[in-house]
Amino acid sequence: MFGNRVLKGVFLVGLGATSYGMLATFVKLAYQENFTTAEVTTAQFVLGILGVLLINSFQRIQHKNTAIKATTKNIFQLMLAGTSLGMTSVFYYLCVRYIDVSIAIVLLMQTVWMGVLLEMILDKKLPSTQKIIAVIIVLIGTALATNLLKNEIELNWRGIFWGMLAAASFTTTMFTANRVALGISSAQRSLYMLLGGALIVFGFALATQNTPFNFDIFLKWGIVLALFGTIIPPMLLNAGFPLTGIGLGSIVSSLELPISFFMAYFLLNEQVNSWQWMGIILIILAIIIMNINLKMKK
Repeated sequence: MFGNRVLKGVFLVGLGATSYGMLATFVKLAYQENFTTAEVTTAQFVLGILGVLLINSFQRIQHKNTAIKATTKNIFQLMLAGTSLGMTSVFYYLCVRYIDVSIAIVLLMQTVWMGVLLEMILDKKLPSTQKIIAVIIVLIGTALATNLLKNEIELNWRGIFWGMLAAASFTTTMFTANRVALGISSAQRSLYMLLGGALIVFGFALATQNTPFNFDIFLKWGIVLALFGTIIPPMLLNAGFPLTGIGLGSIVSSLELPISFFMAYFLLNEQVNSWQWMGIILIILAIIIMNINLKMKK
């Protein structure tokens, strides 16, 4: 059915999405040990930048400094784009502090309809019927996945607020990341975007950390958060998407949703009922509907 290149791409994108899906659960576990959002995000970005620096150094040695280097303009554009990456981490981790991981990931997936809205504003034309149908399905799926209809879960308004802000900033990240400095290596792009995100994260930490910084976070959770949040997923997704194409890659990356639910269920003992699973299935279905034509054209 698929060629070896496509199968390899599906494997890479699937692993990258799975890594992202685990991330919020690790953050929640760090919160249970009384680490703050500032400590969590700082550790993730510091160790993430160090890790990507090592990868860049290895690639330079491997290619004997023949790889295309980023220009000053590239660096500025990528760091500017990376600020939305930093905001996504801060907003999403604040969201996880107030509501269940299984609900937070659903809020983050509102990027589906936010992306359609942003595309409509930038292109100045109405979205296709296919995309409108997908957006409606996402909204129905969201209502089910968050138990809004049955009102079984008391949703903290602060969690919803930060979750929607995380979705908005993640939408910005996806749009800018796919349009800026595409001629340089993914490792260089990841590094400069992380540096831009670090400016936001460090600014947030300085503004909000009102207790002595607990450096234990670096050893206890920092390495895990850096690996699953800032090192493994970007490298795998950047390597996998060119092999799968955007359509199939987007469908495979929706694995992040069920993985987040499974992690929250098994490690955090969060209750996930059949209505929530139905909502997750609908959101994944919407992602497939939005991208199936791209896959067929490919």
